[in-house]
Amino acid sequence: MPCCLSDHALSELLADDVPAGDLTTEALAIENARGHVSFHARGTMRVCGSEEAVRLFQLTGATARLHVASATAVEAGALLLEAEGGAGELHRAWKVAQTLMEWSSGIATAAAAIVAAAAPVAVACTRKNVPGTKAMSAKAVKASGAIMHRLGLSETLLIFAEHRLFLEEAPQDTVARLRRLQPERKLTVEVASVEEALVWARAGAGVLQLEKFPPEAVAACKARIAAEGLGAVLVAAGGVRADNAADYVAAGADLIATSAAYTAPPCDVKVRFALT
Repeated sequence: MPCCLSDHALSELLADDVPAGDLTTEALAIENARGHVSFHARGTMRVCGSEEAVRLFQLTGATARLHVASATAVEAGALLLEAEGGAGELHRAWKVAQTLMEWSSGIATAAAAIVAAAAPVAVACTRKNVPGTKAMSAKAVKASGAIMHRLGLSETLLIFAEHRLFLEEAPQDTVARLRRLQPERKLTVEVASVEEALVWARAGAGVLQLEKFPPEAVAACKARIAAEGLGAVLVAAGGVRADNAADYVAAGADLIATSAAYTAPPCDVKVRFALT
């Protein structure tokens, strides 16, 4: 997978960590001593951010080589990347590169576990990533085998109860109006009960987002929708994790929407330094 962060964005990460030089390395007068650094997986993980890590070393002036691309599943001990250069160059990139890889690989590894549990139903990760991390969060989601539910507010029609609070029209009129205004877009409506799902399915909504439905409520909704021949796509959203995703699939969910991976613990990347 290619880098998803520009050189400018990566340079800003370096500048944030080293705003006025590396005080320790400079005070020790070792910045020109030649060294080698290698990154290794400490446990099983789905790798993400290795391309960005390599580029961070390159931007400091070091030479870096990628061994494992993002989206690759590896076992403990796997060599992920190497870099060579002056101690000043290596120390400048070290922690930024390691932290970026550990955090994004944590998301990718957690999301991959949900994807495996939900197979063959697709998993979509929501836009509830940490503000400012959207690009790398989306890369981690893609590396896991999941898809993005929506990147932001600009490309999808998703009606929440908070939208409907401001409407003074029948659901079928809302659906008809949006179809006229946005004929290329499929309309999704978030619902909080089976009865509410039926109201919007009868009104013509193509996708129903079942917010925090337990699996048995998803199954009940699926049965009612099928009995009326409405054919809406059912998205199980809210509280879906690797340990219960299979229950939602068995209940009849057509898609899993989750933000659980964004709070996953980082993976552990071991860094080894050596003299050259």
